[in-house]
Amino acid sequence: MEHFDLCVIGGGPAGYAAAMRAIDLGARTLLVEKDRIGGTGIYNGALMSKTLWEIAQRVASTNEMVRSRGREPFRPSWSEITRTVNEAVFERKYLYACHMQLLENQGDQFHHARGKASFLSPHRINIDLAGQNTEIHADHIVIATGSRPRGLTTIPADEKRILTSDGIFRLEELPQSIVIVGAGVIGCEFATILSHLGRTKVHLIDRAERILPFEDHDVSDLVAHNLERRGVVIHRSAKLERLEAMPHAVEYELSYPDGHREVVQVEKALLSVGRVPNVEGLGLEHAGVRMDPSSGGIAVEGVRSSMEHILVVGDATSSNMLVNLGELEGRHAAELIAGRSPAPLNYGHVSTIMFVEPEVAGVGLNEQECRKQNIPHRVARIDYACLARAIAMRRTQGFFKVLVTDDADMRILGMRAVGEHASSAIQAVALLMHMNEGIHHLAEMVHPHPSITEGVQECARILMGTSLFKPSVFGDKMRCTTWRPTAAVERAA
Repeated sequence: MEHFDLCVIGGGPAGYAAAMRAIDLGARTLLVEKDRIGGTGIYNGALMSKTLWEIAQRVASTNEMVRSRGREPFRPSWSEITRTVNEAVFERKYLYACHMQLLENQGDQFHHARGKASFLSPHRINIDLAGQNTEIHADHIVIATGSRPRGLTTIPADEKRILTSDGIFRLEELPQSIVIVGAGVIGCEFATILSHLGRTKVHLIDRAERILPFEDHDVSDLVAHNLERRGVVIHRSAKLERLEAMPHAVEYELSYPDGHREVVQVEKALLSVGRVPNVEGLGLEHAGVRMDPSSGGIAVEGVRSSMEHILVVGDATSSNMLVNLGELEGRHAAELIAGRSPAPLNYGHVSTIMFVEPEVAGVGLNEQECRKQNIPHRVARIDYACLARAIAMRRTQGFFKVLVTDDADMRILGMRAVGEHASSAIQAVALLMHMNEGIHHLAEMVHPHPSITEGVQECARILMGTSLFKPSVFGDKMRCTTWRPTAAVERAA
C-alpha cells in the first residue's frame, strides 16, 4: 500500500491550491479527481459562465452601436457562442494538464490519480477507477469535493426543459423564452447574459421585494433597471406555487401578497437556488468525522473536521462557495498540515464580483450591513459621470461608494464599485482594509490619468473635504453622509 503525506480528494480550485501549496512545503502529495481537474472553476461555473458573459457584453455593445445607425442587430448562433466558450475551457484545461504532467515527471513528490476516492478508515483511502481499486494510506487528508446546483424536491430538473446552471451549457439552441427561479447572483448573471444575446425573453422570479437583496438599494436598483431595459420581466415579491414541464413548454404559477395570481408559459426554466456540497459517497462513516445535522455536511471549525488530520476546504464546507475563497482555504489547510501557524482565515476583506450590467464588485461591508450591526460610518459616493475615463469610454453609468469609520482615523469598512473596470478598482481598498489603514493613503497617491481608479481617490478626498468637485454643488452625482445609531437618521457630512 503506497503511503503519502497528504491525499487531496478533489481537483477543483480549492483542492488544486491545497496540493500545490503542499508541494511548496515539502509534502509527498496525491491529488485524486474522479472527473476533470479544475472543477467548477473551469466547467459549468466560473470560466464558462464568465466567457459567456464577455461574449454577451460584446454582442450587446455592438448592437447598441449598429441600432443607432439603422442596421440590423448582430445575432451570433448558439453554436458559434459555445465554440468560443469551449475554446476558453480547452486553453485553461490544457494549462492544468501540462502543469501536472510536468510536475509528475520532475520526481516523486507529486502524483495525480483518476478515480472516485472513499474512506476505508481514517487514514486509508480507496480509489475506484472503472472497477479497478487501489488503496493508499495518507497521514493527512483534505476533502475538496466541490458542490453541485441545489435541486428542489417539488421541481425535478430534467436538464431538457427544466435546467440547472450545469444543464444550461448543454443547450442545443438558445430558447425563445426562459424563466429563472432565484434572483441571487447566479440568477441575475444568467438573466444578464441571455437578455444581452437578444434571442431570449427572460422572466426572473424574485421572492423578495428587490433582486440582490443583500446589496444596497442603489446597487440592486441599477441592476434591475438595466435588466428591465433589456426586456427582462422581474416578478417581485412573488411566491412560486407551481412549475412543471409540459410537452412543448414550461408553465409556472405565481402568487403575490395582494392575493392575485399569475400563470405564465415559457420554453425553458432555469433553477438558480444555490448549491450543495458533494460529500455523499465518500465513506465518511469510516473516517470518524462528525457531521453537521443543520447543513447535512461535514462539521468544521475553520477548515478542520472533528478528526484533526482531515481538513475540508472550498465548496465542501457548505459555505463561502467562491473560487478565490476555496483557493485561500486550500492553501491555509496545507500550511496547517505542514505545522505552520498561518494567520486565521479572515473573510471580511474578500473581494467579490458580480457579472451583471453594470459589473458590480465589492469588498467588506455595505451600508445596510453597517446599519444592521449599528456601526457608525461615513459614506462617500461619486458617479462615473464625473470621471474623465468613463466619459472617454462613453460608459458613464455606475458609481463608487466607500465606507469608513465615523472617527478621525476613517478606517475603511467597505467599498462597492458599480460600472466598467469595477473589479480592478477595488484592489487598493481591499489592501488598505487588510492593513487596517485609513483612506488618507488613497487621497495622497498619484493615480494614472485618465483612469477609472481616480474615482476611488476622489471618494477618499470627498471624505477628507479636499475633493475636486464638491458634493454641495453636484448633489445629484456625489454625496457624503454620516450615519450614527443614536441619531437614527442620515446626515450630510
